[in-house]
Amino acid sequence: MSATVTPPPARRPIGEALLNRNRLRIFGLTPDEIIKYFFAGNATVAVIVLALITIFLFREGAGFFGMNARNIRVYRLAGLEYVDFIREQVDAHTAIKRTLNDLRLAQFGKLTVSGKTIGQANEALADFDAFASAYGDSVEDVRGVLSDLTEAATAIKTKEAVNGDLAEQQHMLIAAGKADEAAKITITPVDFAQETGALRVAFPAYQEANRQFAEKLRAALALAPQMPDAKLRAQIGAIQSKTTAFLATFPRIEAGMQAWRYDAPVPAWKSLTQFLFGRQWLTASFWQDWYGLIPLLVGSLLVSVIALIFAVPLGVSAAIYVSEIAGPKEKNFVKPYIEFISAIPSVVLGFFGIAVLGTALRWISQTPWLSWFPGFPMSERLNSLTAGALLALMAVPTIFSLAEDALTNVPKHLKEASYALGANRFQTIARILIPASLSGIISAILLGFGRVIGETMVVLLCAGNRIAIPDFTQGLGAFFQPVHTMTGIIAQEMGEVVPGSIHYRALFMVGIVLFLLALLINFVAQKVIKRYRISIG
Repeated sequence: MSATVTPPPARRPIGEALLNRNRLRIFGLTPDEIIKYFFAGNATVAVIVLALITIFLFREGAGFFGMNARNIRVYRLAGLEYVDFIREQVDAHTAIKRTLNDLRLAQFGKLTVSGKTIGQANEALADFDAFASAYGDSVEDVRGVLSDLTEAATAIKTKEAVNGDLAEQQHMLIAAGKADEAAKITITPVDFAQETGALRVAFPAYQEANRQFAEKLRAALALAPQMPDAKLRAQIGAIQSKTTAFLATFPRIEAGMQAWRYDAPVPAWKSLTQFLFGRQWLTASFWQDWYGLIPLLVGSLLVSVIALIFAVPLGVSAAIYVSEIAGPKEKNFVKPYIEFISAIPSVVLGFFGIAVLGTALRWISQTPWLSWFPGFPMSERLNSLTAGALLALMAVPTIFSLAEDALTNVPKHLKEASYALGANRFQTIARILIPASLSGIISAILLGFGRVIGETMVVLLCAGNRIAIPDFTQGLGAFFQPVHTMTGIIAQEMGEVVPGSIHYRALFMVGIVLFLLALLINFVAQKVIKRYRISIG
């Protein structure tokens, strides 16, 4: 009795299976159409969100330049610009005096570390203290004239501000249909010619104070001590050279004050250039608020450069090791741990920088055998280096992942041909793999740069938040100075500003600059990636 064999079911052709799949419809759509519309909808949402963000940023920041132009115009009319000639002179002297104080602090630290008591250290610095005291006291006469003129110019500005408030109140009453009440408001125009004329009357007194200032400075320079420390002698010599150059500016300052006019027109582009190239970000000032981007932009770039100095070698080297050298077990261990770094909250890294890293770096900088290094010992534990080192840790996963992908995607026949010609592993990596994946590595670095320049919490906690351009004349010492960044200023001040005010709109302008900078970085990175894909295609 023979067994009955059941033949297997006939396979349907692939074309027939696809046809039956397309016959399945959900809400009248085939599966392929659902997938298509799903991803197209996500892309559309992304485009709409980006467009809304752009519109919102530009809408809120657009009124800044008009308001800033009015501020600059009132600043000139009230005579604040005239007084600023003297203010800048006093500030320049204060900056040099601050350098003297820093030198004194550093030298005092060296003496106490070397074993001297506080009394002995102060005794050793007695000549230096006499020099610094005479240098600091030399400006007192000019500072007195500045104080008097500041009060007078501020009063003029206050009168104009009161008129502006009354005019706005009058406008609101008229808009509310209360013309009778609006008519009761009396606005007395400010006679700027007469008011600023009172400032000019004090010019002879300023000239006399300036002459005495110059004499006292020269006398103070004669007291400069001959210190036994060669580095300190060189620094005092640099201060003497700065002072000589500072004294040479006195005639120019007086000539500028004589040529100044309160009614000189303010060009329309002045508001834009003052924001883009201004060197001061000063808010809530009784004198004048300034919104200059340069110190924030320089701070952001400096911290980002420091981060890349650490992150690029670490990220690229780790990518080369995982891609070409590590075994399967090592790769499965190292790669997830590096990528896990990106999961650490930035606020945790910020607290680590405050409590551990900043303190450790300052302690290391105070080591006597490192005193030769520029910027050591560090006076601040929260500075560009502390923030940059933590941002480097955040950038490593981005650079590592993208660089590792670029190395992995290099065609295998290039590596095999290199080995066939007798090249060893190091030669193959250095001469074949890295050049072939260079575009991908560069794009990884650019995206890492975009990652760190947009970071907020770490720089807000660890960069020191000093709104000033670092002193790059100190060379590497500039890396150890506190800075503020564009992201940090937005996070710090946005919660305190009045919506619609000039300060509010200035922060949105900073956001626009940061937004455009991030778009530019990503655009360049995408161009590099496209070139990379073409080169290996």
